[in-house]
Amino acid sequence: MAADSTQHPLKIYWIMWGALFVLSTFSYMTDFMGDGTLRTFLILLFMLAKAGGIVWIFMHMGWERIALKLAILGPPIAILVLITLMALEGNYVEESRLQNYGESTFEPETPVHH
Repeated sequence: MAADSTQHPLKIYWIMWGALFVLSTFSYMTDFMGDGTLRTFLILLFMLAKAGGIVWIFMHMGWERIALKLAILGPPIAILVLITLMALEGNYVEESRLQNYGESTFEPETPVHH
Protein backbone atom coordinates (compact mmCIF):
# COMPACT_ATOMS: atom_id res chain seq x y z
CA MET A 1 0.00 0.00 0.00
CA ALA A 2 1.28 3.46 -0.84
CA ALA A 3 2.20 5.84 1.94
CA ASP A 4 -0.19 8.65 2.75
CA SER A 5 0.80 11.79 0.89
CA THR A 6 0.08 15.25 2.16
CA GLN A 7 -1.32 17.85 -0.13
CA HIS A 8 -0.97 21.56 0.47
CA PRO A 9 -4.27 23.42 0.77
CA LEU A 10 -5.27 25.36 -2.34
CA LYS A 11 -5.76 28.48 -0.22
CA ILE A 12 -1.98 28.97 -0.08
CA TYR A 13 -1.75 29.00 -3.87
CA TRP A 14 -4.65 31.45 -4.23
CA ILE A 15 -3.09 33.82 -1.68
CA MET A 16 0.24 33.67 -3.52
CA TRP A 17 -1.50 34.30 -6.83
CA GLY A 18 -3.18 37.38 -5.34
CA ALA A 19 0.11 38.60 -3.87
CA LEU A 20 1.81 38.20 -7.26
CA PHE A 21 -1.00 40.18 -8.88
CA VAL A 22 -0.60 43.02 -6.36
CA LEU A 23 3.21 43.02 -6.66
CA SER A 24 2.96 43.05 -10.46
CA THR A 25 0.57 46.00 -10.28
CA PHE A 26 3.02 47.91 -8.10
CA SER A 27 5.84 46.93 -10.43
CA TYR A 28 3.97 48.28 -13.46
CA MET A 29 3.20 51.49 -11.57
CA THR A 30 6.94 52.20 -11.39
CA ASP A 31 6.79 52.88 -15.14
CA PHE A 32 5.07 56.16 -14.33
CA MET A 33 7.84 57.28 -11.97
CA GLY A 34 10.74 59.43 -13.05
CA ASP A 35 14.11 57.79 -13.54
CA GLY A 36 16.18 57.56 -10.42
CA THR A 37 17.45 55.45 -7.60
CA LEU A 38 14.04 54.97 -5.96
CA ARG A 39 12.51 53.60 -9.15
CA THR A 40 15.40 51.19 -9.70
CA PHE A 41 15.23 50.06 -6.07
CA LEU A 42 11.46 49.44 -6.28
CA ILE A 43 11.75 47.51 -9.55
CA LEU A 44 14.41 45.25 -8.03
CA LEU A 45 12.47 44.88 -4.78
CA PHE A 46 9.27 43.82 -6.54
CA MET A 47 11.22 41.50 -8.85
CA LEU A 48 12.92 39.74 -5.94
CA ALA A 49 9.66 39.52 -3.96
CA LYS A 50 7.82 37.91 -6.89
CA ALA A 51 10.66 35.51 -7.67
CA GLY A 52 10.96 34.56 -3.99
CA GLY A 53 7.24 33.91 -3.73
CA ILE A 54 7.21 31.77 -6.85
CA VAL A 55 10.16 29.71 -5.65
CA TRP A 56 8.82 29.42 -2.10
CA ILE A 57 5.25 28.38 -2.90
CA PHE A 58 4.94 27.15 -6.49
CA MET A 59 8.30 25.36 -6.57
CA HIS A 60 7.65 23.98 -3.05
CA MET A 61 10.88 25.35 -1.55
CA GLY A 62 9.02 26.24 1.64
CA TRP A 63 8.49 22.58 2.42
CA GLU A 64 12.04 21.36 1.74
CA ARG A 65 14.77 20.56 4.26
CA ILE A 66 17.24 23.28 5.24
CA ALA A 67 20.15 21.49 3.52
CA LEU A 68 18.38 21.63 0.16
CA LYS A 69 17.39 25.27 0.71
CA LEU A 70 21.00 26.20 1.39
CA ALA A 71 22.26 24.18 -1.58
CA ILE A 72 19.90 26.01 -3.92
CA LEU A 73 19.89 29.50 -2.40
CA GLY A 74 23.54 29.64 -1.26
CA PRO A 75 25.25 30.15 -4.64
CA PRO A 76 22.99 33.03 -5.81
CA ILE A 77 23.48 34.77 -2.46
CA ALA A 78 27.27 34.33 -2.76
CA ILE A 79 27.16 35.76 -6.28
CA LEU A 80 25.19 38.80 -5.08
CA VAL A 81 27.75 39.40 -2.33
CA LEU A 82 30.60 39.20 -4.84
CA ILE A 83 28.83 41.55 -7.27
CA THR A 84 28.34 44.04 -4.44
CA LEU A 85 32.02 43.84 -3.51
CA MET A 86 33.04 44.37 -7.15
CA ALA A 87 30.74 47.39 -7.44
CA LEU A 88 32.20 48.91 -4.28
CA GLU A 89 35.74 48.31 -5.49
CA GLY A 90 34.91 49.74 -8.92
CA ASN A 91 33.66 52.92 -7.29
CA TYR A 92 36.87 53.15 -5.22
CA VAL A 93 39.03 52.66 -8.32
CA GLU A 94 37.10 55.35 -10.21
CA GLU A 95 37.45 57.81 -7.33
CA SER A 96 41.19 57.15 -7.03
CA ARG A 97 41.64 57.68 -10.79
CA LEU A 98 39.80 60.97 -10.57
CA GLN A 99 41.92 62.02 -7.59
CA ASN A 100 45.26 61.03 -9.14
CA TYR A 101 44.70 61.86 -12.81
CA GLY A 102 41.96 64.46 -12.67
CA GLU A 103 39.79 62.88 -15.32
CA SER A 104 37.58 59.87 -15.74
CA THR A 105 39.02 57.05 -17.78
CA PHE A 106 35.55 55.59 -18.35
CA GLU A 107 34.42 58.32 -20.74
CA PRO A 108 35.15 57.44 -24.35
CA GLU A 109 37.14 59.93 -26.36
CA THR A 110 35.85 61.02 -29.71
CA PRO A 111 38.18 60.01 -32.53
CA VAL A 112 39.96 62.80 -34.39
CA HIS A 113 39.87 62.43 -38.18
CA HIS A 114 42.72 64.06 -40.11
